[in-house]
Amino acid sequence: MTFGSILLFSLAISASFLSAGDARADFRVCNGTQTLVGVAIGYRAKEGWVTEGWWQVPATTCATLIEGELQSRYYYLYAEDAAKGGRWTGDVNMCVAENEFKIVGVQDCFARGFQRMGFKEYDTGRQGSWMVQLSDTPGTQESQN
Repeated sequence: MTFGSILLFSLAISASFLSAGDARADFRVCNGTQTLVGVAIGYRAKEGWVTEGWWQVPATTCATLIEGELQSRYYYLYAEDAAKGGRWTGDVNMCVAENEFKIVGVQDCFARGFQRMGFKEYDTGRQGSWMVQLSDTPGTQESQN
């Protein structure tokens, strides 16, 4: 092997590692507050509307709610501040439970033994990944990665 072919081989190996890292896509929530936040997500799946929770996101950390390439354009988020009782809400009603849950369907939450909360809609524009930043200031910031 010549020096040139070794260099090209090394660059090809490096590029494959870089592209593998760049290919990681997911839906992440980052907690920009100083307290623990509980997060629930809603999305459309093959079986219908689904809500899942709770992810416990400590202060100034991030959590991945959906791993891999995002399959939907719209995702819905609801979050509660564990210490101060603050909430990040929206206008789309979906079901949640008190403990860890995965609920199919958003109708008749109370009749099925669940609570109903207002989730905020995020239009990802069909991006492969998305991040929501929760902060103490009103409104949440969103971005694609």
